[in-house]
Amino acid sequence: MAEPIDPGVDIGHVHLKVADVDRALEFYCGVLGFELMQRYGADAAFISAGGYHHHIGLNSWESKGGPPPPRGTTGLYHTAIRYPTRRALADALKRLVDARIRLTGASDHGVSEALYLNDPDGNGVELYWDRAKEDWPQPQPGQKVEMFVHPLDLEDLLAELGE
Repeated sequence: MAEPIDPGVDIGHVHLKVADVDRALEFYCGVLGFELMQRYGADAAFISAGGYHHHIGLNSWESKGGPPPPRGTTGLYHTAIRYPTRRALADALKRLVDARIRLTGASDHGVSEALYLNDPDGNGVELYWDRAKEDWPQPQPGQKVEMFVHPLDLEDLLAELGE
């Protein structure tokens, strides 16, 4: 095995092919609350959280009006969007419920809690928050992390909002 990558490396942004940029913006900005940073003509947009130049690029340069990729093919499984707190993830869940967007899953992974759904183009989206590292389950010998897939209690998550 090669030496591990520099620990300062991270994922800067994802760029998604979409069929309709305006429809994608309605979802990512209108429902999830990302900010539009720049439109690049009619067929591309760059959005972010917190004023970063862009966390997500959306374009229809090669996909305008196209269908989602068929099941059973290779490609991006999902884009994972990390929220800073459990309360922020609860707010994301409330936004999805209010917009009547169906979840495809909801899991407690021990190290994190996650909501799964599809965007309007069928792209997988994971919304999650990480628990503090000291709260992660203890790994088995020979492993560096212990993760699992347990059901996530959505009512308990929504209770974070105190409404």
